[in-house]
Amino acid sequence: MRHFEQELEKLKSKLLEMSALVESAVYRSVQGVVEKNEELAQQVLRNEGRINDLEIEIDELAISLLALQAPLAADLRLVTAAIKINNDLERMGDLSVSIAQCAMALMKEPVIRPLIDIPHIAGLAQSMVRKALDSFVNRDADLARSVLASDDAVDNMRTASYHELISFMENNPSQIGQALYLLSVVRNLERIADHSTNIAEDVLFLVKGIDVRHHNEDRTRRGDELAESA
Repeated sequence: MRHFEQELEKLKSKLLEMSALVESAVYRSVQGVVEKNEELAQQVLRNEGRINDLEIEIDELAISLLALQAPLAADLRLVTAAIKINNDLERMGDLSVSIAQCAMALMKEPVIRPLIDIPHIAGLAQSMVRKALDSFVNRDADLARSVLASDDAVDNMRTASYHELISFMENNPSQIGQALYLLSVVRNLERIADHSTNIAEDVLFLVKGIDVRHHNEDRTRRGDELAESA
């Protein structure tokens, strides 16, 4: 049993390391765009390999725990949630790399007006990342729910930015290239927010043992009632 507990702690430790790297990658990639900071963008590209290595290590450790230790109840939920969270973290790392690559492409180009919306979207997406990861670390169901509540706001901001950037391209055809990179940044931020939502849903499954995918709030409330009466 002690070996199982040690392996479980190792799994959690590697997830926390990966979480920290991904959160940093999201922040640095966005700042690379907003501040035209080449060093921050390059740091994201340099750290991609470590995130990819951790994804493989976490998967191998989790599969080993499932195959050799046959965890039950809460431990089983932790291991299965770890596998899913690991995948979302790796995808968020990839999306950060895409944003950093956009930052590099925009480095020498003049700032165009629609960039002003990106910090707002980025701020909300980064907040969702942070809250999702904190909810996992602290097993905080309420914090996880707050991530789900933010998803629609990011979607609305993305739609508004799309309209603004398309209008900008129509009126400034010579700057279509820059606007397309900014469209890519906005899209990647929205996808990062989606992955944060996935993690929050996994946390609710881990903590409450309920499935709240697809924002099924009625099912969520029924699950909470059952959990409280148990």
